[in-house]
This record gives sequence, C-alpha cells and structure tokens, in this order.
Amino acid sequence: MNKFHFLLIFFTVNLLITQNQNKELFVKYTDKEITVDGILDESDWLIATPTSNFYEAFPNHGEISPNQAIIKVMNDDDFLYVGIKVMVKSKDLKSNNLRRDFQAQNSDNITMIFDTFNDGNNAFVIGSNHLGIKRDMLLFNGGNGMRDWDMTWDTKWFSESKIYDDFYVTEWKIPLSAFKYREGETRWGVNSYMRNTQNNSWITWNLAPENLLFFNLAFTGTMYFEKPLSKSKPKKSFIPYINSIAFNDYEIKKKGSDFEFGGDAKFVIDNSLTVDLTLNPDFSQVEVDQQVTNLTRFEISLPEKRQFFIENSDLFSELGNGREARPFFSRRIGIAKDLNGNNIQNKINAGLRLSGNLNNKLRIGILNMHTSADIQNQISAYNNSIFILQQKMFSRSNLNAFIISRDATGNYDFLSNDEKFNRVVGFDYNLRDANSNWNGKYYFHKSFSPEENDDSTSFGISTTYESTNISLRAAASYIGENFRSDLGFIRRTDIIKLYPEIRYTFWPEDAKLINHSFEVTPVYIFKPSLNNEISDYYIISKWDGAMRDGSRINITMWNRFTYLYEEFDPTGTNKGNPLPANSGYNYTNFDFSFDSDDSKDFTYRVNPSFGKFYNGHKTSFDIELRQRIRPKFTSSVEMKFDKVKLPKPYSSANIFLIAPRFDFTFTKNLYWATLLQYSNQSDNLSLNARLQWRFAPLSDLFIVYNDNYFTENRYDSIFIPRVTNRSINLKLTYWLDI
Repeated sequence: MNKFHFLLIFFTVNLLITQNQNKELFVKYTDKEITVDGILDESDWLIATPTSNFYEAFPNHGEISPNQAIIKVMNDDDFLYVGIKVMVKSKDLKSNNLRRDFQAQNSDNITMIFDTFNDGNNAFVIGSNHLGIKRDMLLFNGGNGMRDWDMTWDTKWFSESKIYDDFYVTEWKIPLSAFKYREGETRWGVNSYMRNTQNNSWITWNLAPENLLFFNLAFTGTMYFEKPLSKSKPKKSFIPYINSIAFNDYEIKKKGSDFEFGGDAKFVIDNSLTVDLTLNPDFSQVEVDQQVTNLTRFEISLPEKRQFFIENSDLFSELGNGREARPFFSRRIGIAKDLNGNNIQNKINAGLRLSGNLNNKLRIGILNMHTSADIQNQISAYNNSIFILQQKMFSRSNLNAFIISRDATGNYDFLSNDEKFNRVVGFDYNLRDANSNWNGKYYFHKSFSPEENDDSTSFGISTTYESTNISLRAAASYIGENFRSDLGFIRRTDIIKLYPEIRYTFWPEDAKLINHSFEVTPVYIFKPSLNNEISDYYIISKWDGAMRDGSRINITMWNRFTYLYEEFDPTGTNKGNPLPANSGYNYTNFDFSFDSDDSKDFTYRVNPSFGKFYNGHKTSFDIELRQRIRPKFTSSVEMKFDKVKLPKPYSSANIFLIAPRFDFTFTKNLYWATLLQYSNQSDNLSLNARLQWRFAPLSDLFIVYNDNYFTENRYDSIFIPRVTNRSINLKLTYWLDI
C-alpha cells in the first residue's frame, strides 16, 4: 500500500467519524510574549494543539478538501492568538483588492467564527488572507441567510502573513476586549471556512448539511480554553472628527463653507455590554444611495449605510415583517421630507446605544437619538428611541419584547396633534431548532398615537420546515388600517396577507448542476375594511439552478392581479395620464436571470423580462458587468432599461438607469471610489467620489466630492444637464483607545 492510499483511507475513516459530531479545538494558555510576524516560531506555538481536517462545502460537499489548513489557538489574559498554516500553491493565490473587509467570494482567505455565548444565534467573525488583509464582521440570525452579516463592525487587532511556495501562514493577535463573553467562560462555539479561487471551492472545518449555508451557527465545533477566561480590561474608545465643507447650491443660488466637529465614544462594560455615544454625528463620508427605478405603487426601502446605526443592529432591525411592516427602520432618523416631499438630511444632535448580553441568555438593546428642528421645512425636533430585551429560549430560539417611541420635543405652530408622538409596543418570537430544520417568526405589535388607535395592530406568523429536498412555509400577516410606526417602514395598511411557499430541490450526481429546484409561492392580499375583498394576488413559479462552476440561472413566471384604489402612473414619471382608480388588472410576465461565476476577473449578470403590465406591456433588460485587475482596480457598470407601453391615453415611457463604478485600492491604506449615476425617471445625474486614507488603525482622512445635475431640459432631443448642487468635504476621524 503506497503512501497516497494510506492517507486516503485515513482521511476517509476520519471523515466518517467526525462528520456526525462537533469537532473540538483546544486553546493553550500562555504567559509568554507572542510577536505577530506570520512565522509562529515561539516555543508555545510548537506545543499548542493543532486542528485540521477541512471538508468541501462546495462544490463537492462532504469530500475531504485537497486544500487543508492547520489551526492553532492560544490566549493570555489580554489577547487571543491564532496561527494558521494554509496549504495552497502561492502562485495561484488571488486577492480581490487591498481594502479591509474584502469580499470572501473573490479572494483566497481563511476566516474563523467565534460564538462566544454558545447560543447558535450570534457570532464574531475574523479573517485574513495571504497578504495579511483583514476582515472582521458580525454574524446574526443564526447564520441562516446571506443577509445575516454586519460588515461595518470594526475592531483593532493585528495580522501578519508570510507566503511560501506551497503554503502561507497568517498570524492574528485579537484583544479579548474585542469580543463579548462572560467572565469565567471555558468554551466558545467555533468554526472556520476557507475560500479557494483556483478550484472555486468553499471549504469548512465543521460541516453543515448540504442544503444549509456552511456558516450556519447550528453547526459549529467547540473551542475549549485551558484556563477560564478572566475579565478583560475595561475598554474606552474615542473617535473624534472634524469636517470642513464647501458647497454651491445653484437652485437657491447659495454658496458657502462650513466647519463641524463631533465624535463617538465606546465603553465596554463588564465584558459583554457596549455603550456607544455620538455627538453631532456627520455621515458625509458614507457612500451615497444607489438610484433605483421604481415602477411600483410603494415606497422603496433603501439600505442603511451609516455605521452608527448598522453596528449591532440585529436587535433592532429584525422586528416584524421586513417587507410589509417593520416597526423600526433606522433611516427614519436623520432623514426627513421637505415641504415638496423630497428627502433631506435632518440634523442629529446626539445619540446613545447600549447593546450586549446581561447573561448568557438575555440580551438588551437601547437606542436613543435626538434630531433638531428645521423650521423652514416645518420639521419638529424629535426624541427617537427603542428599547428591547431578547431572551434565549430552548436551543436557539428567542423571545423579544420592545417599545419604540418618537416624541416631538418642541411646541411648533405647524405641528399637528397627531404628530406629537407615536409609540409601538410588541413581542416577537423567533423559532430556530437545533438543526435548522424548523424556523419561524411570530409577532404582535400595537401602535399608539394621539388619534386613531382603533385597529392599530400588526401581527404575523411564519413557519418554515426545510430538509435536504423539500422546503415548506406557512405564513400570514395582518396590518390594521390605523397601525402606524413613525420610525418604521410600513408599505401599506389595512391588509391580510397569505404567502405560503413550497420548494423541492434536486441534487444530481456527476452533473454540471450542483442542485436545481422548483418553487411555487402564491401570495394573496385581502382588504379587511372592504369585506376582505382581494386587492392583489401574485403566484410566483420559479426554477433555479446552481452550477458547479459557481454560476446561477433562474426562470420565473409571475401571474398577477392588481386592483387600484387610487389612480396610478405605472411609469413612475408622472408625465402622462395615470390609470384610473377603482380598476382591476390581470397580467402575466416572465423573468430570466443568469449570474456568472463571481470568482473570475470578469463577471456579469443579465436579467431580461417581458410580458403584460397592467393593461399594456413591459419589456425590461438589466445587466451588470464587472472587471477586476487584481488586486488594485475594479470597475463595474449596471444598466437597466424598461420599456412600458400602455394603450392611449395612458402613459408610456422608455426608462433608463446607468451606474458605472470605479474602485482603486492603491495600497492597504489608500482607496479611491467613484460612482456615477443617471436616471431619466428622476431626471438626475450624480457623481460621488471618495478618497480614503487610513493613516492609523481605524483612523481615516476622507475627501468626498459630490456633483448633481437636473437633466429634464432638452434641445433637439439632446439632454442638457443643469447643475443643481455640488460640494467637497474634507473629513478627519481618529480612533483613540484608552
């Protein structure tokens, strides 16, 4: 028997033994100085207990990976040390860019997941690659979905990597104060995963079932500490900023300059609670919102991008029904509408957030923000707050109780009685079983305002069973006619919504398809105030395929009925005759989408659709192209075209949206990003350019240039943009730990 056969038998037996049990990692205590240099030559590294045996999660689920890693972990009273040797040919290594928090999909890297409270719901995630570039984030909601990441979380830690011919070594030094945990703890949940771009594989240490994501927190191993963890040193961080701006508003013919200062402060309390304070926060460095084409009757929910609101936001943002009735939506704070209904910035004076664990099963979250008055736009000053307690139940479920309040803090002539306050109280129960087969959400919310408190409830139930082949969902929700949350996102009220779902997934062997599935989702919406008549329904019939090379293909048919209670212009341009109120429409359309392998240097996504649209037709084409010149340059462009053709005298339109983006990472600390956007639906052309220099850990200098143009004017069918406003910001932030 040769050496290869022996190793194959050994690893196969090991696989059969370890696949069905949680793996273990032992953490050695050290009192010796560890130098982070990517070499691992200290004597304690030599005697630390290693762990290995990684399996492929994709594409060959469950097979022993040909690309292994050896992990060793140690700690002293102040730091956690991680040393990892990754076996891979150095000439094949790729990095998407040089920016911190790079995308794992496009870069070779190794990442570790630390479930410090062993609750299977929340975890700290730390990773790096062969260049020593760091990534740190939070994982919540049990790691059930691709959206369960908080990429804005940053903490100070140290990483160095060394590249050799057949492997690379990465070494980390992480302050224990960066984690939340209970004093005296002896074990954490842990997992690790790798991305290998050469064979397009995802590789994991503790294997999850094939139908679940490999980072699902129900399937972690256990990390045992040789010595119980002591209380970490109290941590205090101060992040002051100064911001200078020059602006020119051509609409109101005003130009000038301004200088502001403020900052944030962070205090870690008793290892597991964090207090965040902000004074006169400024978000000028935040990337601008992407323009979207809106052909619906409803407001678009744009993502939050301000770090103060995103960090640890899972306690606040996952309440209710995210699509129809979310009682807390942080973008309502600091953004208001002027007298013409346009979104404008509403200055935030100060804010406080307390979040963390009171014990291993009880979490707390408190957020309070004070916004200033804008008399010119008849906007009152408000105190905005949310208080929530989350109690872990059973293996991974939790029960949340909360109160949300928005109170006017001034007595203004323009303030109506119903605008003086709004409160929402409620309960949410999130079901997650030990193996992620059963998931669900059950909630009841009640709003209170000075007027109209009858029929002001919102509640819903959703239960999902998921196995390797079949997924079943039973779900319904109700939103009362007078339910209101001024700090929430409520698409519409006075509805009963039923939305079950069934999906069957096939896992063919020796095929180009990893899996493919058929899914049917019937959605029916009733109007209780009108004897429960049907206001909308749509039946979604979908086929979806995941290819072995990482690409995806999707074909969807939509059968719809829409009843308009108010007149509506489906083009969203408000330049023609709208469809009349009290009219109903049946229509069917088809979507096709293809996403190429995202690990390649050139990637693309195409999404054509066609079919009936109300009483007419709509043809759409959405395409996104991306080109990388690793590791320093990425360019992309998204182009969307919608041709809406309705019978006369109703509106028809050709709607364009184009958004090219350029991203340079000159070094690990110097980045430049530019986004150009044009939409003829909003008649807007905008440019946002940001230069960021990270001159010290988590400390940045930003130069931000914004330019906006109004594009409605035409001459001989040629657009003549008219500048509306432009500005340039110089902002300096500095992170100081005490």
